[in-house]
Amino acid sequence: MNEVSTPIAPVPRISIQAFCDQSDTHQLMSNAMADRRMSKSHMKIHMGGAAAAVEAYRDAPTPNLIIIEASGQKELLIEQLDQLAELCDSGTKVIVIGRVNDILLYRELIARGVSEYIVHPFTSASFVRSVSDLYAAPGSRLVGRVIAVTGTKGGVGASTVAHNLAWTLSRTLDQPTVIVDMDLPFGTAGLDFNQDPPQGIADAVFANDRMDANYVERLLSRCSEKLSIMAAPATLDRLYDLGEDAFEQVIDLLRGTAPFVVLDVPHGWSGWKRRTLISADDVIVVAAPDLASLRNAKNIFDALKPARANDSRPRIVMNGVGMLKRPEISVADFARAIETEPVGVISHDAKLFGTAANNGQMIGEIDAANKIAETFSDLARLLSGRPEVRRAKKNFLHPIMAKLGRKAAS
Repeated sequence: MNEVSTPIAPVPRISIQAFCDQSDTHQLMSNAMADRRMSKSHMKIHMGGAAAAVEAYRDAPTPNLIIIEASGQKELLIEQLDQLAELCDSGTKVIVIGRVNDILLYRELIARGVSEYIVHPFTSASFVRSVSDLYAAPGSRLVGRVIAVTGTKGGVGASTVAHNLAWTLSRTLDQPTVIVDMDLPFGTAGLDFNQDPPQGIADAVFANDRMDANYVERLLSRCSEKLSIMAAPATLDRLYDLGEDAFEQVIDLLRGTAPFVVLDVPHGWSGWKRRTLISADDVIVVAAPDLASLRNAKNIFDALKPARANDSRPRIVMNGVGMLKRPEISVADFARAIETEPVGVISHDAKLFGTAANNGQMIGEIDAANKIAETFSDLARLLSGRPEVRRAKKNFLHPIMAKLGRKAAS
């Protein structure tokens, strides 16, 4: 199982100008500029290195962040940085990109006020992380992993998967977790956890200038020691015509409240949903084994791929597999068509899921040894980067042998 990297916090609304010296660095900067976590920033890329930067700011204000690629001699770079320092406005930060891993050069650059020295080779994602870390608020090192769960169509069980996944993260893996029910008119998180909070996600969405970390904390309803929900109002007393960035601020604030934030994203397609899926660290698409789900899953993958170039592909969970007398597309054929193996296959079990829904319980609460509960546990471990648990195979002779052993001992 691959290790899950630490999430990268979104870069704030800053202006960035990069001065590259080599074409490969220019391409890396272009890829970084297209990264979803850079969507709020404004970045321009130039060629010419440090010399071009000095000339650019002789008669112009400097941006929040200047990135300089240094390919020349150390002495020339130091001289150009000294010239740039005289032109920089207060608060401007500088990142230097080089090709020499020299600790003495690094110390000299830091001593001159350079914020970071990045050595080739590096990836666009690692560059974005460097910029993000540079603007992280002091003391706010927690960056929760945002997991968006959505369905290929209504009724495939995406909310059930989201809620059981969050419960498993909090209970089995002992990780503080928050569920956000984004289906404002019809959300079921409150029902599934036997909660009826007076406030929730709608209050956050319409809070406008009142929104801050403390306000978001007050909107959370505690289900257990490690699990909280931000419930949907589930009423039709108003129309929820939401803008593209309606949930952006609340999700950014929730990242600082828990290691895992699970978004229960309703079926449908809108500007805010597309933006939510693009900005999530992981996307889980829940599908039924039928043609409509296959078509819609492929469409979702194709829509998200261009905007998530530095992220893993969405993951597929097949739900309701093996329903009696229902013609189905096999899991193997489904995976082959979308070129993605499912990370979980959940069998149809109307009695188990119906009991859980009626009792306001999760599958693991009803039957922790059930294979479906084990599927949620495996999915939680995959998303958290925890090692896979090797389960011992059941030996049908074990009870007999144990009984014979007790008789021999007596």
